[in-house]
Amino acid sequence: MSDPFTLRRLAQALALLTVTAAPAFAESGGRAIVIPGRPGVPIIINGRDASYATIEGDWGLESGNHVQPTIYGSRPVVYPEVGHYYPGSNRLPGYGRLEVEPPPDRKLPKPAESFHQSWEVESRPPQPAPPTPMIEPQVLIAPPFNEPPRPGPRPYR
Repeated sequence: MSDPFTLRRLAQALALLTVTAAPAFAESGGRAIVIPGRPGVPIIINGRDASYATIEGDWGLESGNHVQPTIYGSRPVVYPEVGHYYPGSNRLPGYGRLEVEPPPDRKLPKPAESFHQSWEVESRPPQPAPPTPMIEPQVLIAPPFNEPPRPGPRPYR
């Protein structure tokens, strides 16, 4: 193994292995810094703002199980108290329906005409089958079985 050519090829193979395996080891469960895709839009993980924070733990789609991530440098998200919004009058609506009781001596409307509607569904009667034409089948005449073989070349089988 003292050949310089063999040592150079061994060094090249080791360098190639190191360069190709390094990204795979770097992706597996190390730390990650969360950078939002848009400024001003926070990244919320488990109720905490993880924007520009460090996350540790193997989680996401690549892991086979769920591991709770550890978030360093995050702050809790405080959700604002949302009031009620009534766009039409800026007033609180009444409770229930507004029922108006008519006076007992009012003029009644004339009664509505009677209305009745019904539907019926039934299948159409089956159509008679068209008459089948009588077509004579073609008759093939086969040679008799007890005939001696013919002289000549045998057919290919």
